[in-house]
Amino acid sequence: MKIGIIGATGNVGQIIYKEAIARDNDVTALVRNSEKAKKLLGNNVNYLEKDALLLSHDDLKDFDVIIDAFASPDAYRSLDLTGKLVALFRGQHKPHLIFVTDSSSLKNKDGVLQLADILKQFADQPWIQSSVEQNHSLDLLKWVDNVDWTIMTPQNDFVPGDKTNYRLGTDSVMKDRNGNSKLSYGNFASAMLDESENPQHIHQQFTVVND
Repeated sequence: MKIGIIGATGNVGQIIYKEAIARDNDVTALVRNSEKAKKLLGNNVNYLEKDALLLSHDDLKDFDVIIDAFASPDAYRSLDLTGKLVALFRGQHKPHLIFVTDSSSLKNKDGVLQLADILKQFADQPWIQSSVEQNHSLDLLKWVDNVDWTIMTPQNDFVPGDKTNYRLGTDSVMKDRNGNSKLSYGNFASAMLDESENPQHIHQQFTVVND
């Protein structure tokens, strides 16, 4: 399978890249800085050096899956990239676009988005805008039915850790066997590649929790 990862040098992108390589996929890191990619992913990394918002249809058309693990200090660029990827592939079933959002887009047990509570507590914090824009991306995708997209969301405590076992959910907070809303990077990457290789959530959001 031919996979492109936007943001492959980020904390999560690196783990996804390594998991994809371990499964013998043909993987390309879509990055702004090739030297950083080589340092983090190895000198043999296959990369395309280009700003994410300048990627073209020709750059991306041959991929089976494009994973958007993009992060930027300018939070609005996340929404811009979502719109761009959708626009590039309208009316096509390839590539499968998989977007990563944070846990603010999950619902509490009362059915209310966690973003609402986060905004009440941290409205004046500059980092909150990233969560807001990711939720806007999810809202945009819900209107799109002629592109194959999936939203993948970790749980609240998203931490470095190895691949073990995991469980899937839809759009709500889940708990592991210890009662924690926790997910390791390794399990996230494993679930990401399982979805890439055998899509089960086209036009859906899903979440992952440690078992």
